[in-house]
Amino acid sequence: MNKFFLFIILFTALVSCTKKEVYKESVIKEKSLDLQVLEAYQEGVESLESGDVLYAAKKFNEAEILFPQSQWAPKSAIMAAYSYYTEDYYGDTIAELERFIRVYPLSKNLDYVYYLLGVSHYEQIVDEKKDLQSIIKAKKYFEIVIQNYPNTNYSLDAEYKIELVNDTLAAKEMYLGRYYFNKKKWIPAINRFRTIIDDYETTMYAEEALHRLVEVHYLLGLKDEARKYANLLGYNYQSSIWYKKTYSIFDKKYDEKIKKRKKKTKKNKAFKKIKSLFSLDG
Repeated sequence: MNKFFLFIILFTALVSCTKKEVYKESVIKEKSLDLQVLEAYQEGVESLESGDVLYAAKKFNEAEILFPQSQWAPKSAIMAAYSYYTEDYYGDTIAELERFIRVYPLSKNLDYVYYLLGVSHYEQIVDEKKDLQSIIKAKKYFEIVIQNYPNTNYSLDAEYKIELVNDTLAAKEMYLGRYYFNKKKWIPAINRFRTIIDDYETTMYAEEALHRLVEVHYLLGLKDEARKYANLLGYNYQSSIWYKKTYSIFDKKYDEKIKKRKKKTKKNKAFKKIKSLFSLDG
């Protein structure tokens, strides 16, 4: 037999054997990798159940890194975020969820991811006057859930929580509106009350905002504008205590009260001036 043909046969056999060995080795490695992923994931679940959330998150991250192309990778990423969330590590939770959106933009679990993002910001709201960023971001993510995933359980809860968020935002506007009103800074006060009417008309503060707009415009002598807001208040909230207060503004006695208030303010200013003149400290 020709040496050349022997060489060809031998080479073919070696290549064939090598391919089979490589294939066997790759199957073993693949099985081993799958096993490692499952072990890491299971260890994460057990740690989460026992309350060791930081170690649980670490194991879930490990499972994701071991085999990023597997079906376990996105599951592990979500579980890592959830582990942090269970013990109120909101910063870590949010970081994991935002990374999930970047890495797995086509995931079927994005409805839950956006919902948990909203909840993680929402649960950080303590004071509406200070936690504005948390309020705005919570609302943003809940709106994404409602718009993109309307037929989910997450959407129903997101709608409920947006109502609470809007109440919080309206409360902030009312707080500032009252502040400007008491300082007699009419334009900023009007702007705050108008924001409530325009953006948060379904909240509990809408009635008071309309009343305040009536009051401010009446004090400025813009009675037609005041009547416009009074009619709006009467049409929507006729049984409201704020409507009764608004109605009293257009009573003649209200004008007398305003005049007396102005006179009293002038007297107080004059008294303070005289007191300062006769003060021993001066």
